[in-house]
Amino acid sequence: MNYWLVKSEPDEYGFSDLQAEGTGRWDGVRNYAARNHLRSMREGDLVLFYHSRKGLEVAGICKVVREAYPDPTAEKGDWSAVDLRAVRPLVQPVSLKAIKANPKLQEMPLVRIGRLSVMPVAEAEFREILKMGETEI
Repeated sequence: MNYWLVKSEPDEYGFSDLQAEGTGRWDGVRNYAARNHLRSMREGDLVLFYHSRKGLEVAGICKVVREAYPDPTAEKGDWSAVDLRAVRPLVQPVSLKAIKANPKLQEMPLVRIGRLSVMPVAEAEFREILKMGETEI
């Protein structure tokens, strides 16, 4: 199993929106590195859902339920989408400030490459975020 983090602005599509849908399509990614990460996701992989711009926090956990397929929102180019299902919100959302302050998380792409919207997360980092969020799977 692999672990990931996806970012979305909560005003446009937040974790509560994914929860309401149950399963949602993760589309609209127009960055080659992020697209390649989408293509590396496998069914059953766990994903941290991060609220960008407003909130700046990991808000929930979701799971990949459909692997990469052509993004139906792409008018041109070779872009991909995946389907995610909400698993649960974190009991305590984990802020970017808390992540940056944690020595165990200094190598996370979220800390090092902040603009990337889809990124891998090491298992130890994933578990540390869950611990900080007082959440178990």
